[in-house]
Amino acid sequence: MKSVVFITPPDARFGFSLSGVIQQTVSPEQALETLKTVLDDPETGVVIIDERLLGGIGEERFREMERRWYGVLLILPAPEKLAAEGEDYLQRLIRRAIGYHVRLQG
Repeated sequence: MKSVVFITPPDARFGFSLSGVIQQTVSPEQALETLKTVLDDPETGVVIIDERLLGGIGEERFREMERRWYGVLLILPAPEKLAAEGEDYLQRLIRRAIGYHVRLQG
């Protein structure tokens, strides 16, 4: 069975590992190398990365890694994000899943 890995900043180190998933706590500077290592592991099937770490990776590079990897790569919204900002990510997920742009209205 493939493993689920959460990559989070140190302030989120408690919680995910209690649920039985693998959790890596890293700084934004370490995020790119950690993500590469996790994606290279053939036993990893799902990777969830805290969006606060994306500054250390860059969105274009992240999207390229997402397209090339065989598993599921998701962004965990930061706790302090505004709902309006989260909609853009949600729209990207829907577009990726169904191949069509869906307009969400609240």
